[in-house]
Amino acid sequence: MSNYKLTGTVKFIGDTVKVSEKFSKRDLVVSDGDAMYPQVISFQVTQDKCDLLDTIMEGQEVEVSFNLRGREWTSPQGETKYFNTLEAWRIDTVGSAPAPAPTIDLSAPDPLGDSEEEDLPF
Repeated sequence: MSNYKLTGTVKFIGDTVKVSEKFSKRDLVVSDGDAMYPQVISFQVTQDKCDLLDTIMEGQEVEVSFNLRGREWTSPQGETKYFNTLEAWRIDTVGSAPAPAPTIDLSAPDPLGDSEEEDLPF
């Protein structure tokens, strides 16, 4: 199953964990922002996609494209368990960063041409 999307705010970004020589993973947790019943969703990013999280920061709003993966595992005792994973494969930031506040140079000449030398009518 594939091609799901979720937009929300990043709550947590985990470190890259090298599980084996050929497999590494990283966790991403996103809150969907629902005020009444917020959902906190955990995604897994694998292999070369782990680098996608290097440019993302906690608190940032993102849109995560992901696949739903499921697998079956049988323990040595014969007990069967089932697992689901939300595997993120694309992460886009939503909106733009806020514009920086303008700086004011107090040593610059007054752009309106006012000066202390002028006589004011009051």
